Amino acid sequence: MKPILIVGAGLAGYTVARELRKLDKAVPIVIVTADNGGFYSKPMLSNAFAQGKSAAQLASHDAGKMAQQLNATVLTNTRVLAIDATAKTITTADGLLQYGKLVLAVGASPIRLKLAGDAADSVMSVNHLDHYQAFREQLDSRTGPSRIAILGAGLIGCEFADDLVGAGHHVTLIDPQALPLAAIAPREVGNALAQALVQRGVTLRLGASAVAVNHVRGEFDLCLGNGDIIAADLVLSAVGLRADLHLAQAAGLTTERGIVVDAFGQTSAPDIYALGDCAQYRLDNGTSTTLPYIAPLMSAGRAIAQTLAGTPTMIDLKAAPVIVKTPSCPIALVPAPMHARDAGSWHGTNEQGVVLTRFYDCDGVMQGFAITQQDAKLRGQLLAELGSSGGPRLQAA
Repeated sequence: MKPILIVGAGLAGYTVARELRKLDKAVPIVIVTADNGGFYSKPMLSNAFAQGKSAAQLASHDAGKMAQQLNATVLTNTRVLAIDATAKTITTADGLLQYGKLVLAVGASPIRLKLAGDAADSVMSVNHLDHYQAFREQLDSRTGPSRIAILGAGLIGCEFADDLVGAGHHVTLIDPQALPLAAIAPREVGNALAQALVQRGVTLRLGASAVAVNHVRGEFDLCLGNGDIIAADLVLSAVGLRADLHLAQAAGLTTERGIVVDAFGQTSAPDIYALGDCAQYRLDNGTSTTLPYIAPLMSAGRAIAQTLAGTPTMIDLKAAPVIVKTPSCPIALVPAPMHARDAGSWHGTNEQGVVLTRFYDCDGVMQGFAITQQDAKLRGQLLAELGSSGGPRLQAA
């Protein structure tokens, strides 16, 4: 029996393996990963500094333990070089592997800004446990609080800013937009988060773009487009992620912003599936989108496992709130769909410091919401209200 081969040992890859093993105790599973294969939760990377957690503390199981739990083979430090969809093989640095079905869970890579200056290559990103360890080592090598400049006031940048200032560091958060979370949250929520971050001790430089980073006397000078210079001990980039498409494109799979998959998670090639940050889902309203959040990843992992086990199962992309881990202003939101943002609008209230907004499209249908508190009951009520409005779903095959 040819194995089910999974490329990637992040949450997406391990979720498929775990769900599949629940359904089929015998099918061979081989997981191939370029790293050490340790299991950890990536969302924890942006709120671990204030807790003082090391990289080792964030990793719950090593590759050996995961292999044992899943009755699987985990090939660590093994880079996949190519996929042959016709021969059903992958080429690794260590040789050729055959598969019966292939799952791509290769994730995404941090977007790098085109910065001038002799220190542009010293700008760090944290999108992996190894990145976290390297960044933490830089912090730990310094005496006392560090001055940290963060590029990007999106979800991850705001989480890091809140976490690092909570750990006692001096944080400057820089973004060309006028408010934090501008790409996914309404203005009222962005304002509330901005005020909370400032009260927490974060310096906001919004409406500003970084253009260069230079080494100056053992520190960094971060140059902004308006001529201002911010002195920092470390510069962290959190401007977004780009799906890893190189293997899929070389294999001739259909790609756009991500690896395009159908309602069952299958790519344009038979017996090859994709999920997580690398996948792009077609919705029944005619749009297509990447979904770099935990809830759709878990739904896709369960459905793909069912399909691999012999029961074709559509991915159920029910609306699920994105939880923004900013303790100074906790936020839960279902972002407005991209196709409806220009024609729709947000409507909400601000009562006793709690912002609650709903997004309505041009037909008056509720398509999203945002709230600045973590109230599970209220989130449930809003999700029920959203579900009754008939939001977009995956396009049927």
